[in-house]
Amino acid sequence: MFERMLNKQIKPTMKEMADYCGEESECFLKINSWLSKAFSTEQKIVFPYGNKYGWGVGHYKNHKLICNIFAEAGAYTVMLRLSNKQFSFIYDKLNNYSQEVIDNKYPCSDGGWIHYRVVTQEQFEDIQKLLEIKCA
Repeated sequence: MFERMLNKQIKPTMKEMADYCGEESECFLKINSWLSKAFSTEQKIVFPYGNKYGWGVGHYKNHKLICNIFAEAGAYTVMLRLSNKQFSFIYDKLNNYSQEVIDNKYPCSDGGWIHYRVVTQEQFEDIQKLLEIKCA
């Protein structure tokens, strides 16, 4: 479960990525659309970081990466970096799953990277809060 689209030779469309997410297909499209509309991000279908990450949607603002959203079988994962100050600002307003993801972030400079898998409405709402912090 949660396998990614790993065939680098075949670039998927947004619809194909959404379909791959199964029951989360509508949510996958919703988060991508919301980011573009709310924060004027540019979307690019990308295969970044090597073979284990697979195909996803990169969101950029002024050529700066905001996040990557990777299509998975039955879900999708948002990968983003925040500073420790940004994490601290929002931490107490998030659910337990979100706090655990932050607690296990990959450290980087004064913050870290999180890989946030979305499979519930509550997780969708929390990833929106984290993305709002990122884009503020």
